[in-house]
Amino acid sequence: MRHTNRVLAALLGLGLASAGLAALAQPSAGPSTGITFRNTVTGEELNVSEGKEGGRDTPAVKEFFQTGKNVYIDDKSCLRNGESLFATSCSGCHGHLAEGKLGPGLNDNYWTYPSNTEDTGLFATIFGGANGMMGPHNENLTPDEMLQTIAWIRHLYTGPVKDAVWLNDEQKKKYTPYKQGETFPKDAPGQCPPLE
Repeated sequence: MRHTNRVLAALLGLGLASAGLAALAQPSAGPSTGITFRNTVTGEELNVSEGKEGGRDTPAVKEFFQTGKNVYIDDKSCLRNGESLFATSCSGCHGHLAEGKLGPGLNDNYWTYPSNTEDTGLFATIFGGANGMMGPHNENLTPDEMLQTIAWIRHLYTGPVKDAVWLNDEQKKKYTPYKQGETFPKDAPGQCPPLE
């Protein structure tokens, strides 16, 4: 009996060691992230290396994948691009000013998915989709374009500034919501070159 237990223990140890070596031999799943992004509805882990090519190696995306902080939030060059991206990818369902249409409003402090209060949650919803007609947008927007779009959505916010958890204390002091007709020049200085 003792010999059988040793043999079983040896086989189990060999099996575990083989599984460990197999796991080490697997290729990397894409960009290194400190944040685990999960599907808004199912909770499944999202593979951020999938989807539209490009837009994963910018300093802003690298920081966002590590910390969850969107450095584009108040950058006028990124807001300019985010407005255009939102108009083509989001406004048909969420309204020109994110006031809601077929899809829910995004410009107040009520969130259909509470995780979207945080930029990481909103990114996951854009990347992986949600319920209803909200399909994944990872095939038509790069992660960098998603961050610019999120910056624009946050700029359209009309709710109480105290609820804008995506803004730091200094940004909250200076925050003024979008006013219809406001524009950003094509040559606005900042981190985001004009879209092509």
